[in-house]
Amino acid sequence: MLKVRNLSKVFDKVQAVDDVSFEVNPGEIAVLLGPNGAGKSTTIKSIAGLLRFKGQILINNTDNKSVEAKRAFGYIPETPALYENLTVWEHLEFIARAYSLRDWEETANRLLTRFEMDDKKDKLGKELSKGMQQKVSICCALLIQPKMIMFDEPMIGLDPKAIKELKSVFLELKQAGCAVLISTHIIDSIEEVWDKVLIMNKGRIVLNLTRDELDNKGESLEKIFLEVTDSKGEGEA
Repeated sequence: MLKVRNLSKVFDKVQAVDDVSFEVNPGEIAVLLGPNGAGKSTTIKSIAGLLRFKGQILINNTDNKSVEAKRAFGYIPETPALYENLTVWEHLEFIARAYSLRDWEETANRLLTRFEMDDKKDKLGKELSKGMQQKVSICCALLIQPKMIMFDEPMIGLDPKAIKELKSVFLELKQAGCAVLISTHIIDSIEEVWDKVLIMNKGRIVLNLTRDELDNKGESLEKIFLEVTDSKGEGEA
């Protein structure tokens, strides 16, 4: 699971994230929404251990920067960061070695086939399109069978079939008891999969709502999003 407690981050005296707290439980799909400048990117990078911050972030009940947390954590960044001179298969092998995985080859082959990358095993990272790089990034994160996984704008660059597969993956992760956090600004792309929505604005969580609570309100997620954010925002922090 993921626990974020009193997360704050300041950049050059600008409060990018201000005392944010939330949880994503095992078997739960949470979606982080917000206009540009809301603090989503800062929150995501803090969870991933890429920024210093004030507060506490726990993954699987351990500090997010600990080795134990990293072993349980999968992360798909908005912009894939592949090694230019490693092949697709070598990326998967690198992850397998880094995480001391055993008998990983069958799982790797199944993931590549699922995302139509099985014929690209020998392609170098620099030879892949952005969409293909995104698929490799997804396969690498799924290979470790994480207990908590975070997707940052995962649909960007993917073809329709890959998007359909990824949505199926979200639900499979949920069924397996994985805590899933998806950060996006495309509300329609995740409409049918989320259990909890976290809406950020001006560095704070302004709404924490479950699907059942939304259904009881009888309003659309888009309408509520626009109401609580005023549909305004400048420059993502």
